[in-house]
Amino acid sequence: MNAEIVARLHIVLNNIEPVIWRRVDVPVTASLKMLHDIVQAAMGWENCHLWHFEAGDRRYGLPDLVWPESGMTAAKSVKLAALVDRDVRELVYTYDMGDDWRHTITVETVGPGEPDIKYPRFVAGERRCPPEDVGGLPGYEMFLEAMADPAHEDHDRLREWYGGAYNPDDIGERFTRRAVAAIAIRRHTGKLAYQKSRPE
Repeated sequence: MNAEIVARLHIVLNNIEPVIWRRVDVPVTASLKMLHDIVQAAMGWENCHLWHFEAGDRRYGLPDLVWPESGMTAAKSVKLAALVDRDVRELVYTYDMGDDWRHTITVETVGPGEPDIKYPRFVAGERRCPPEDVGGLPGYEMFLEAMADPAHEDHDRLREWYGGAYNPDDIGERFTRRAVAAIAIRRHTGKLAYQKSRPE
């Protein structure tokens, strides 16, 4: 089996200190739609809001059928390799236009992957991403303050809203690895099914 070409990506959730980040290995044959799925899995988002990528002056996401002149290119039609070939080394990924979570994705390296590894693969990361619908950066700051202080007037309400305690330093690595691995397994199964469907 030949090793496929893989890009190592560093994903940072912008404007938050200490930094919330992930590092993943992604096959360059992945579409930007798959990259969206990988970012969601790696960061711990729940994939329930609109999103898009920006690279230079181009945007990639889900085109608006009502407004086709929006200039949005279908993410499922563009491979990561196409951006790498254009020497794009940085993308901006925005998730949830209300809370406006912006991520900077940097292409750190591109090269042959390991032949016995199913990609994408979670490599490393630090800190848990904010809860969905927390109210963007200001809401997240208030949420962290209230959750850290049992005497805070909103502590009990927000703990109940979140569903329990919140540890910003715990990324839930086991869950994250499994979520990214599930995409790799789906991709591998799809490739095998495609190969079997081809005539001899």
